[in-house]
Amino acid sequence: MTVLTQDLLDRIRSRAAGYDASNSFFDEDLAELRDAGYLAPRSLLETARDQRLLAAYAPATALGINMHLVWTGVARVLHERGDTSLDWVLDDAAAGELFAFGNSEPGNDLVLWDSLTAATPVEGGWAVTGTKIFTSLAPAWTRLGIFGRFEDQLIHGFIDRTSPGVTTLDDWDTLGMRATQSRTTVLDAAFVPSDRVSRVLPVGPNADPFVFGIFSNFLLLIGSVYAGIADRALELAVLSAGQRKSLKSGLTYDQDPDIRWRIADAALAVDALAPQLETLAMDVDTHVEHGAAWFRYLTGAKHRSTEAARYVVDQALRVAGGSGYRTSSELARLQRDVLAGIYHPSDTESIHATVATNLLGPVAG
Repeated sequence: MTVLTQDLLDRIRSRAAGYDASNSFFDEDLAELRDAGYLAPRSLLETARDQRLLAAYAPATALGINMHLVWTGVARVLHERGDTSLDWVLDDAAAGELFAFGNSEPGNDLVLWDSLTAATPVEGGWAVTGTKIFTSLAPAWTRLGIFGRFEDQLIHGFIDRTSPGVTTLDDWDTLGMRATQSRTTVLDAAFVPSDRVSRVLPVGPNADPFVFGIFSNFLLLIGSVYAGIADRALELAVLSAGQRKSLKSGLTYDQDPDIRWRIADAALAVDALAPQLETLAMDVDTHVEHGAAWFRYLTGAKHRSTEAARYVVDQALRVAGGSGYRTSSELARLQRDVLAGIYHPSDTESIHATVATNLLGPVAG
């Protein structure tokens, strides 16, 4: 059962434009969502549905919250498969700690398969030095999941906000998704205690359950956020068509055959998203085994969701006419927010490479 009541969603929507205009963090939203119990771990299917709903009201808030929900989702995936190594994440989340995702690095197109961040063994743990970008929840996180490289190994772990050597830059001034405040994090020998090391894995692709947990939660929840943007764009297109009137015909645009076709085509794109996202989320929850096809399915779901959302927002803008081009327009904000979808891992080139490898095998040579 969702804790997202209509009153809560309406309050969250009422603040979204202000956060965007002032380029400020969603403090009030976070406080209300935490009080409502929204940050607590639950099934991936429930989380994906809620994130899609939340994103229809405030995309940047949903995207920011995603990063916390990814980590609680990873811990839950492991726990349900008999691995209790991240049970402390579930306990910390229940106690009110806020987790963020600190894996993205400038210039690292290998994502989780390698790292430009250096991890050095020290007494009691690891010292990690490097730069992490797109750290959503930057003003508020208390636990940050990171990874770095030591020789031919990747050290995955968590640091506390109070750890020495952690600097958050105030450098988030972007086209869209502004309320996420996904600022750059600079690590200078930041300490990861041994008991906060979640995995030590070899460099390169890996099917470890920890990696699977990250991919499954990250990609399906990202896809759900953009599906929520598509939902709202379609809703605004319908509203606009019923309100705009043609001087030529004297009829509202919802009677225009071209506009009706455009909205119908957008709806067909939206309707295809839930079966994909929810089926895969349910498969994760119920331990369905897709083997090597898992990464193909997960990256494909994210790709189709973000691309569909971009298409639906574009159709809504065409239906709305010139009013959608004003900065005060919600559609204009959705257009800026939806563009962020192309920057989340996995990118389009990587996704196609993943699918080709699954079907055709690796490139020879």
